[in-house]
Amino acid sequence: MKFTEEHEWLRVEGDVVVVGITEHASTQLGDVVFVELPEAGTTVSKDDEVVVIESVKAASDILAPLDGEIVEVNDALADNPGLVNEDPMGDAWFFKMKADDPSQMDDYMDEAAYKAMID
Repeated sequence: MKFTEEHEWLRVEGDVVVVGITEHASTQLGDVVFVELPEAGTTVSKDDEVVVIESVKAASDILAPLDGEIVEVNDALADNPGLVNEDPMGDAWFFKMKADDPSQMDDYMDEAAYKAMID
């Protein structure tokens, strides 16, 4: 897994990259009450705003970590946004994307570097 300074995680599964937010981000947000996801088939550029998360504390945007195409979204989050608090590193992934240039992931931190950053 790779991690961004914006507290997103990226996990490669075959030819797609799964994107979600870290447990640290989930805790900072508080109780998530709404998640707005992009549509599958959307082409995005790195740093485009692609997901809106609303919690009891704040609204937050999730940025596209890579250039590419959104190929699947996690529809379970529309019905159960609280899943982001329950399982942020697993079942609460936001979207899967095909990266135009997978080497963009090299810019991100490994788990040890991410843990050092949040400590």
